[in-house]
Amino acid sequence: MHVTLDPAILYFGTPVVLVSSENEDGTFNLAPMSSAWWLGRSCLLGFGRRSKTPENILRSGECVLNLPSVDQVGAVDRLARTTGSDPVPPHKQAMGYRHERDKFGVAGLTSLESSEVRPPRVAECPVQLEAKWVASHAMADNDPLRRGFLTALEVQICKVHVHSSLAMEGYADRIDPVKWRPLIMSFCEFFGLGDKLHPSRLAEIPESAYRPHRPDLVSGASA
Repeated sequence: MHVTLDPAILYFGTPVVLVSSENEDGTFNLAPMSSAWWLGRSCLLGFGRRSKTPENILRSGECVLNLPSVDQVGAVDRLARTTGSDPVPPHKQAMGYRHERDKFGVAGLTSLESSEVRPPRVAECPVQLEAKWVASHAMADNDPLRRGFLTALEVQICKVHVHSSLAMEGYADRIDPVKWRPLIMSFCEFFGLGDKLHPSRLAEIPESAYRPHRPDLVSGASA
């Protein structure tokens, strides 16, 4: 039997992301979040508009999406209720947040120079995605209680770094989902993935089929 509920949040389970971004003084911020999803090489990141990370991304146009595995859960939790904003915004003060300038130090994580963007990667994270800002999308503008407080930033992934232990044997550019164990957040609690449940017909499609093919963009092709 189903019941009708009115949850304050609808975080049914998404990967945790540690977003590194550049502060206005050239230092770097590191923020955990889980409102992220990917389509092709694009990613949509959901933030509160008053947070430091979207401010940094919109100013610099760059960030790195570091994906922790279950092994980094302690480091991620040490960043909980910390903010790069100074002073701490009132709504975060009410939730017990404190300002931290050295987020990498607080988490016990190591910064690693990126290839194409200024914000650093997190060395301990098995997956590191360098990204550049593309567009902003207003969210909940039709909700009088949330209007003006939420934003979604669209970023384009420009470089993918993956720990060699996650590479699929026999392929040059594939990640083995059996080996990859992302840290998942569901309703503000940490979880990991279990074993594979069932063979997938979708997985029978060659992954290369998802690469875009535009004959009209090939040199010499007719318009």
